[in-house]
Amino acid sequence: MLACGHSRERKAYDLARITTSQGEIIILLHDQTPRHKASFIKLAQSGYFDSLTFNRVIDNFVAQGGCPDTPEGFAGSPYLLDPEFVPELRHIYGAVGAGRDNNPQMRSAGCQFYIVQNREGLHRLDDKYTVFGQVIKGMDVVDRIVKLPTDSLDAPLQPVTMKISIFKLDSAEIENLSRE
Repeated sequence: MLACGHSRERKAYDLARITTSQGEIIILLHDQTPRHKASFIKLAQSGYFDSLTFNRVIDNFVAQGGCPDTPEGFAGSPYLLDPEFVPELRHIYGAVGAGRDNNPQMRSAGCQFYIVQNREGLHRLDDKYTVFGQVIKGMDVVDRIVKLPTDSLDAPLQPVTMKISIFKLDSAEIENLSRE
């Protein structure tokens, strides 16, 4: 408590912990994409992702999971989200984006997400797919996942399970976590 009676509150940021069969990934969820962030948090807190896997992994591209990618589009997605393109949020190494099919409105599947694994980034996806998070710890895990043997549809031969939980940290705690 400060002498003048005001408390100094630290801003708490939303993070996601993805526990996989290959290790743990920590993602900072961006405030600039409120619909995508809220959707991811809601699905994670409901346990939606806990029975799913990273179903498409391509070295030097992405690790993708959350719902099946089918010829009909995202038939398994609970809903679609309007795009939230933010000029400051680019497809850099470790960016977390929302998957979508080729719908003309560029609406994202409510459940599918990918992590950019290309170290140069995937800037051809900027302003075409919504970036709603950034890996701050665990890119070594993503790098391992995309190198696993896959079938002809890029699905890992050994399923990479996931369990996602949401937690909050302030900026100092995030800084310490990313240094560990």
